[in-house]
Amino acid sequence: MHSRTLQPQRMPVGIIFPLSFLLLTIAVITSVAVGPMAISFSDSLKALLPWQTDLPTHIEIVIHKIRLPRTLLCIAVGSILALCGAVMQGLFRNPLADPGIIGVSGGASLGAALAIVIFAPLAASFPLLLTMGTVPVFAFIGGAASTYLVYRLGTDKNGTSVTIMLLAGVAIGALSGAGLGLMNYFADDQALRDLSLWSMGSLAGATWPGITLAFVTLGVLLLAFDRYANALNAFLLGEGEAKHMGVNVQKLKRLLILLCAAGVGVTVSLTGVIGFIGLIIPHLCRMLTGPNHKTLLPLSALLGALILLIADMLARVVAAPAELPVGIITAILGAPFFILLLTRQKGKMS
Repeated sequence: MHSRTLQPQRMPVGIIFPLSFLLLTIAVITSVAVGPMAISFSDSLKALLPWQTDLPTHIEIVIHKIRLPRTLLCIAVGSILALCGAVMQGLFRNPLADPGIIGVSGGASLGAALAIVIFAPLAASFPLLLTMGTVPVFAFIGGAASTYLVYRLGTDKNGTSVTIMLLAGVAIGALSGAGLGLMNYFADDQALRDLSLWSMGSLAGATWPGITLAFVTLGVLLLAFDRYANALNAFLLGEGEAKHMGVNVQKLKRLLILLCAAGVGVTVSLTGVIGFIGLIIPHLCRMLTGPNHKTLLPLSALLGALILLIADMLARVVAAPAELPVGIITAILGAPFFILLLTRQKGKMS
């Protein structure tokens, strides 16, 4: 599938990608400068340069121990969520497909919460057991199971019904919410505090092992999704056309669903539930460059990192010196966008 068969690009790649890199770089510098402690942009920039050693110790500690890890985790998580959203929308050929809306995040959340409650007594002795072990694994299993269930419920011999898929996502979300309530009921004090902060989505608990896991996951997803970008382009014409073009449709669906579940599982385990990034960003990218997944996917990763960074900075300054969970900010931004999409989709859903 060649890009010339797709809609023409709306903005040249040679402009949009350098511009996105520039905006992301500015956002990174701004992110390490934003917080309860006032640090100038010049000091923030100096702190990011390895050869600068003349800064006050307290500034270096704040930036290198708190703000820089948080910023890096934000980049990886935003990129993963946007990538998974773009792939799921291409796979289901519907703009309403999103890891949160169709139940993937809910299933991953339930799995992660189960791991937090079960293994909370061991967290003090083995701190990496949760962040690098049981929580990501349980979140992946929960996300994969919910995705498979939604896919099976929404698909028959005539194809995928978006209405049933969304309703199945609502049902999965309700079941996951009930399961999370049950976990909160049985959790001890420490697990309950962890669940309360985690359920609203936050980047405040960034750790270097978690950042490493997130960037390794992002690298794997970028390579895998880029490999199948042309196959996703073929999906735009329908599953029948994709089969005629040599795409193993069922195998590709299973593989991409598992990869998306793994990506969402990792983000949920590290930051909790952060919604709507996977819904908004692919739409913005299609408006900028068109539907070709060769450019849509990397641009989604860039803009996902940028938008989540902006949302996280808003979370830090809106209620300063207190801090809002970033999941609240993304929901405030994303919910009206979703309502607009639903309005435009009226009459098209089947």
